[in-house]
Amino acid sequence: MTSTNKAGTHGTVLEDTVAAQDGAIVELRNAGKSYGNIRALHGVDLKVHPSRVTCVLGDNGAGKSTLIKIVSGLHQHTEGDFLVDGRPVRFNSPREALDKGIAAVYQDLATVPLMPVWRNFFLGSEMTKGPWPVRRLDIEKMKQTADGELRNMGIVLDDLEQSIGTLSGGQRQCVAIARAVYFGARVLILDEPTAALGVKQSGVVLKYIAAARDRGLGVIFITHNPHHAYMVGDHFSVLRLGTLELSADRSQVSLEELTNHMAGGAELAALKHELAAVRGVDVEELPDEKDLTAPESAPPEGTS
Repeated sequence: MTSTNKAGTHGTVLEDTVAAQDGAIVELRNAGKSYGNIRALHGVDLKVHPSRVTCVLGDNGAGKSTLIKIVSGLHQHTEGDFLVDGRPVRFNSPREALDKGIAAVYQDLATVPLMPVWRNFFLGSEMTKGPWPVRRLDIEKMKQTADGELRNMGIVLDDLEQSIGTLSGGQRQCVAIARAVYFGARVLILDEPTAALGVKQSGVVLKYIAAARDRGLGVIFITHNPHHAYMVGDHFSVLRLGTLELSADRSQVSLEELTNHMAGGAELAALKHELAAVRGVDVEELPDEKDLTAPESAPPEGTS
C-alpha cells in the first residue's frame, strides 16, 4: 500500500498507513470549535486506533487543550464530525465520554495529595460491602485491587498507605494511568504528562504510555516535546493556530522534520534570507522551505 499526500489546512497531511480505517475507536473529521467569534480549532482530522499512540503536538495556543476538551466530552464541537466506533456522537459531559471508554488524565491528575495511594486509585468510585443502609468501604479489597492493577502496569509500590503526594511526579502520573485502565478506558488522553518532570521521571511516564499501548489502548499523547513524542508515537499531528500543520505516520516523518514543524520551521524558513542579514544570528541550521514537506513513505515489501 502506498501513501498519498493531501493538502492540509496549513501544512502537510500524509494519509495514515494503517489500512483499516474502520478500526479507529475515535475519529475527528474536519472538526472545529468556536467560542463566539473566536475560532479555536478548525478543520482538524484525527484518528485513534487501538494499540497505537497518537501524538498531538503544538505550542501554547495551538489548540491542544480545545481538542482534549472535545474528545473528553467537556466541550462540544461546533464544526465537522466526531465519531466513536464509527458512529457520530455529541457528548454532554465527561461522564458520557467515560461511558464510551474515553478517559482523560490531566496535568493536575485530580488526586488528593494527603490521601493514601489506594484511596486515590478509587476516588469517587469506592468499593463497598455489607447490606444497605449500613454499607461500608471495602478497604482490603480496594488495596488488593489497586496493588494488582499497579503491578499489571509494572508499578510496584512498597506501601499503598503512603500519601500519594509523597510519590514522584512520574509515579503519580503512572498511578493515574493505571486507574484509567482499570476503570475501562479504551482511549487514554494524556495532557502534557511529562511537562513538569525531569529526564528520568519523563522516561518512567513514557515507559507506562508504551505499556498502556501494549495492553490494547488507543493513546492520545498531548505534548510540546517532539523528542518525547517520537520515542513512543505511532502517528503525529502538529497543531498551529488551531489548524493542522502536519499529520503523518511514524514511517513518514523523521524526528528532525517533526521538530521543524513543531518549532515553526515553515515561518523560520520563509524568513531565513532576512535573518541572515541580522548580525549574531546563525541561520545555517535552519531548514529550507523545500525540506519541510515530509516525503512519501516507501511501500512495504511485497506490496505494490
